[in-house]
Amino acid sequence: MQLVHTKYGDLRGKRKDTCFTYFGIPYAQPPVGDLRWKAPQPLQPWTGVLEACDFPHRAWQMVQEPPVDGKGINYAREFYSNPAFMPPMDEDCLYLNIWRPLTGEKLPVAFWIHGGALINGFGSELEFDGEAFARKGVILVTINYRLGAFGFLCHPELAKEDPNGRCGNYGIFDQIAALKWVKENIEAFGGDPDRITIFGQSAGAMSVQTLLSSPLSRDLMAGAIMQSAGGYQAGVLRDKTMADAIEQGKMFSQLTGANTLQEMRALPPEKVMQAVERMMAEGFRTGTGLPFTAVIDGYLLEKGYDKVVEDGDCPDIPYMIGSCGNDLGQTPEMTMRGGHTQLYYGCINWSLKNAELGRTPAYVYYFDRKLLGDYSGAFHSAELWYVFNTLSRSWRPKSQADYRLAEQINSYWANFIKTGDPNGEDLPYWKPCSWDSHHVQLLDVDNA
Repeated sequence: MQLVHTKYGDLRGKRKDTCFTYFGIPYAQPPVGDLRWKAPQPLQPWTGVLEACDFPHRAWQMVQEPPVDGKGINYAREFYSNPAFMPPMDEDCLYLNIWRPLTGEKLPVAFWIHGGALINGFGSELEFDGEAFARKGVILVTINYRLGAFGFLCHPELAKEDPNGRCGNYGIFDQIAALKWVKENIEAFGGDPDRITIFGQSAGAMSVQTLLSSPLSRDLMAGAIMQSAGGYQAGVLRDKTMADAIEQGKMFSQLTGANTLQEMRALPPEKVMQAVERMMAEGFRTGTGLPFTAVIDGYLLEKGYDKVVEDGDCPDIPYMIGSCGNDLGQTPEMTMRGGHTQLYYGCINWSLKNAELGRTPAYVYYFDRKLLGDYSGAFHSAELWYVFNTLSRSWRPKSQADYRLAEQINSYWANFIKTGDPNGEDLPYWKPCSWDSHHVQLLDVDNA
């Protein structure tokens, strides 16, 4: 099974003890040169055998640094400390990775979209791995997509170049291209193209909700999981008009000194990243939020996120959604009085709105394991070690209860990807979040 015949050419992966791996598979043409700030272009077939053995380039992104004041979670130490999992940055970044079980056909597929505020992250981070999913009969796909200004810049000149006057959303178009590639080719890896569950965390969950909200992609998935972002009236996703994004794009020109498309496309990546860092700092200073996000362009997104939910335009498929105990917006004061963030309630709202529309309620969770090693608690992203069952890669101390919890959570996710229901043998029962119960499944070592 190491040799696979895709519609674009043959490729060869590696065999491990519990799975086959295929890393660095291209799903679109490299978005370089004149293709910078254009939708991903169709992949050209290759000749010979592609050796799919090494993780691909990560997209250009901001370098994670430890908190200056020592407060807050140290993501640099948490997920970006092992050089073996830090491939070089390059604009040539539109690749995906696949882990598949040693045997089986028509297997369910999990399509992972990484987080990182749409300015960081990649599909081969230290905490991501498909071996645990493969042991449970699930194929895992992880992707890289364009980030920051490379993936989301709007600018008057880009709008002028487009026949329909649109710009931005390039990173989301990348995700759609990758999803379509999987739909078209996953059968060659033993997967079922009609059983693809998309899932993501933080900006990855924002991306999942964007794909659910778009008429271009909402028919491409059989299920969806949103971790620590997304939901209904959750206070995380902001509706951004193209006009507002273009105004931010003018700031990009001021910072780089590039005003024409020729000048913009000739900018070295390092110069682009300098502007990204300054625009991010300005967004945090003014409270205007992330400068590089998806925009309502009348094509990829036709209306705002909550409006899509209210109109029942999201696909009627199984959903899992949740947040963490010390997630975005959670303050020590809220924790002391047992309060929760709007994100927590937005997950419940998502399920209840689905029920109101006559659909199956969602499975809602609350991850509240206070990780050992410091006082960061159940921080934003903490559940990733457990979802992928990769605790052994973490620097943190662990108890046997942590390993039991990781196996439980990975099993819940694998079961949901297989059947649309997380429940299974030897697992605590998880009820959907309905109007009569408002049930939220607590994920913690005391319940493992």
